[in-house]
Amino acid sequence: MFIGGLDIGTTGCKLTIFNENGEFVFNSYCEYKASRTCSGHELDGAAVWEGVKQVVRECAANSGKIDAIGVTSFGETFVMLDENDRVLRNSLLYTDPRGAQQCEALVEKVGKEKIISVCGMLPHQMYSLPKAMWIKENEPDIYSKAKHILLYEDFIVYMLSGVAQINYSLAARTMAFDIRKKSWDRDILDAAGINISLFANCVPPGTVAGKVRSEVAAETGLSEDTVIVSGAHDQVASAVGAGVLDLNLAVDGIGTVECVTPVFDTIPTDPEFYDKGYAVVPYALDNTYCCYVLSYTGGAVTQWYKDNFKSHITDNVFGVLEAGMPDDPTGILVLPHFAGAATPYMDIESKAAIVGLTLANDHNDIYKALLEGVSYEMRLNIENTGFLKLDKLYATGGGSKSDKWMQIKSDILGLPYITLDAKEVGAAGTAMLTAVAIGVFPSLAEAKKKFVKEKSVFYPDMQKHEEYTRHYERYKGMYKAIRPLV
Repeated sequence: MFIGGLDIGTTGCKLTIFNENGEFVFNSYCEYKASRTCSGHELDGAAVWEGVKQVVRECAANSGKIDAIGVTSFGETFVMLDENDRVLRNSLLYTDPRGAQQCEALVEKVGKEKIISVCGMLPHQMYSLPKAMWIKENEPDIYSKAKHILLYEDFIVYMLSGVAQINYSLAARTMAFDIRKKSWDRDILDAAGINISLFANCVPPGTVAGKVRSEVAAETGLSEDTVIVSGAHDQVASAVGAGVLDLNLAVDGIGTVECVTPVFDTIPTDPEFYDKGYAVVPYALDNTYCCYVLSYTGGAVTQWYKDNFKSHITDNVFGVLEAGMPDDPTGILVLPHFAGAATPYMDIESKAAIVGLTLANDHNDIYKALLEGVSYEMRLNIENTGFLKLDKLYATGGGSKSDKWMQIKSDILGLPYITLDAKEVGAAGTAMLTAVAIGVFPSLAEAKKKFVKEKSVFYPDMQKHEEYTRHYERYKGMYKAIRPLV
């Protein structure tokens, strides 16, 4: 039996095929281009759909019959379709500046507190609803032709199966979804002037949509018996693929942007939690939730350092960069806001800073200080949620390939860090949800036994943890000290 996890990103899509034992079989990737100008950031939904058909076609040709495909995607950004399923305009990406005035107008109508209480998030123009309002106000002819407003996962599920459904975790990224009732909030949508019927039906993560459309099967080489499944928002899918199926666990996804996704069972009510930019999303398990703890520069800092100071390195990048790092904490403090600050500051204008250098320091100290700074930022972020008490973290993404960085993180946070033997964690999580949906496994816990394979465990050196904590207490004052200067 072959099960696919289809991951839709902003720059490309990838389909990864696993067998029923959770073993990698084959994958295919197709790149597409987003348009980013001073006036807007857009993505062509039709090009994404063509890319999806390409990867499906290649996987079907190389792996044989695919029994089921689950779909995951990034959030917020949507596609508008007309009555003939044609894409009406390019999608406004979540980074697009449009929608700010509409978001403010909506807050004036319904109140910030109402949106936080219902949707579990601070109102912001990045979410789907303000973008839809902008289109309705500025492009009424386009809006009047719309039959569907679909986020990218439910857009692809719809194009594959003909069924319009959206999973709870992705719907929660629209600013129109009630995270308690697990349904669209009619009052907010009415205030926004957006027709509720345009949105897909809300379903739990890992819900079967149906079999692939016959015409799509003929075009891609899929069997007409292939089942299409709604997976989860990509961060939730990655957490599932990392094996985060219990409370007080989290996955630390160390890509260009770093995101820690912890799981909990109580919706926070403290307004300060939301003012810091944390958003609550229904998780893949019943009666559980997660939030996203973000740093805009996770792995980006190592890439910045390499590109600017060690650009000649092409192989074993982490090994070469780390070869001369000191064993002990550097004492140098790096505020890693190279691309602004995410949670808990939500300050895109914040800048990076390096403090504490002397003539005795060299490039090895600075490189390690960068890794320490990113780790301090995540410790501060987790503590600023006000309620998370984690037992351990699973690490994924490019940064997890560095054993020394994992040890630094473990020492700074005082928690075990577990790396995984997995090619595509998000795709694996989507495949796990899909396998449960079609009855291969009775539960995600059983699927985890096959799909999630731990590679290494890094335990904190408590002596170093104490020393790092002394530096961390200094680090906590850096943002307030540096921000007035930049």
